[in-house]
Amino acid sequence: MGMNKNTVLAWATFIMIFVGLALIALGAFRYDEIAGWGFASVGIGFFAIAWVFNALKGRV
Repeated sequence: MGMNKNTVLAWATFIMIFVGLALIALGAFRYDEIAGWGFASVGIGFFAIAWVFNALKGRV
């Protein structure tokens, strides 16, 4: 059960989406002040990186 490059990128994409959702949830529900905007924007950045990882599957 070796992990090839596509499997590693798939797991990385899943983890990045999970962390992005967690950061957006922290920004929306935990921090009501300006720090919530920072958490949400970093979560959106995690989505962007996950999108790049997903686009790289099959190309590297």
